[in-house]
Amino acid sequence: MDPERRRALSLLLSSPRVAPGLLSAGAWEALHGADVVLAADPGGPQAVAISAAGVEVSAVPAGATRSPQSLAEHLLDRAAGGSVVWVGSPDGNPGLAEALAVALPEEDAPMLELLVGSWDVPGARLLDAVAVMDRLRSPGGCPWDAEQTHASLTPYLVEEAHEAVEALEVLDRPDADRDHAVEELGDVLLQVLFHARVAAEHEEDPFDVDDVASGLVEKLVRRHPHVFADVEADTPRAVEANWEQIKAQEKSGTPGRQHVLDGVAAGMPPLARAAKVASRLRRAGKEEWLRDWVEARLEQRDAGALLLEAVLDLHDADVDAAAALRHTLRELEEQLRGAGA
Repeated sequence: MDPERRRALSLLLSSPRVAPGLLSAGAWEALHGADVVLAADPGGPQAVAISAAGVEVSAVPAGATRSPQSLAEHLLDRAAGGSVVWVGSPDGNPGLAEALAVALPEEDAPMLELLVGSWDVPGARLLDAVAVMDRLRSPGGCPWDAEQTHASLTPYLVEEAHEAVEALEVLDRPDADRDHAVEELGDVLLQVLFHARVAAEHEEDPFDVDDVASGLVEKLVRRHPHVFADVEADTPRAVEANWEQIKAQEKSGTPGRQHVLDGVAAGMPPLARAAKVASRLRRAGKEEWLRDWVEARLEQRDAGALLLEAVLDLHDADVDAAAALRHTLRELEEQLRGAGA
């Protein structure tokens, strides 16, 4: 064996969000070729998986793990006599890399390398969010979180959704605070995780975050046959028309969802609800009826009809009435604040 390769210390980095033992080919090659494989806990999931593949994993002395400095010194001492692979802890052994850089001898030092065994896949941190939410809600967690119900949490969902909208609508500005948008989206995600965790505790009919995600995946696949099946829809308008047709087919078999306005939430903000109602009636071929109805209400001096007419006009121009009003109010506030008024 090449002497330079034999005197080496490889730090195996693997994602705790990937199943133990699912390692890169390079990682397995290094593990099988090492003179010694060390771990703080040979009984840990990753070390057990490596042992099951025929690689002996040895423990370091308890005293060696009391600090990053002591661990670095022990690993370098072992690597002075051969090739060593260190199976790190799930937290990545904070401070170890820095301690190795300090303790590495200036002359005749073993080769030091980071051996990437597995990477997080996109969305992997969602597992951490689920785990944190579970910890907060479980015995010994947060007393406030533990006493919440769907009813008590609902106002926060509405509030956080509005705050996320405010943050997202200004992202196209040069001075946009993108970190703020990330934070607000995280607050919305928290509400989803919280409600799913509460629902998991229902004694008779529980569901959890996996059920929520599974239902979402099924819906997205079902409503995108132009992506996941052989339906053709190569323009946004064609996609929207296909989406509405699929939704109509789904709702036709759902009890209590037969009317064109079924499913339009009464608790929506009024302008958004008006736009939704207008959109539903237009797709149902009742646009002329709606305009006539609004005109009749205007003749009766119905103040609400004035707002509804404005919503319809903006809808014709493909403008979101609620978003347009929020934009105008933001500019009004900024001008007043800028003028010191």
